[in-house]
Amino acid sequence: MPNLAQMTGPLHIHNFYIDKLKANQERLFATDPELAQLLDNVAAVLSEHAVVMAEDIADREDDDT
Repeated sequence: MPNLAQMTGPLHIHNFYIDKLKANQERLFATDPELAQLLDNVAAVLSEHAVVMAEDIADREDDDT
């Protein structure tokens, strides 16, 4: 089972890419709405996964105390 550092690293990476996708989605919305929607969908999937990861981290922190 991974330790907390191994769990939080990927969460930070997810959040970084979610922010990048959302920024590009906003920029592309006027010129390429289909690509903007695709980026929004990818960001949504990453966000859902990030929520699960955050819950797992919180559970692990509770177990460690």
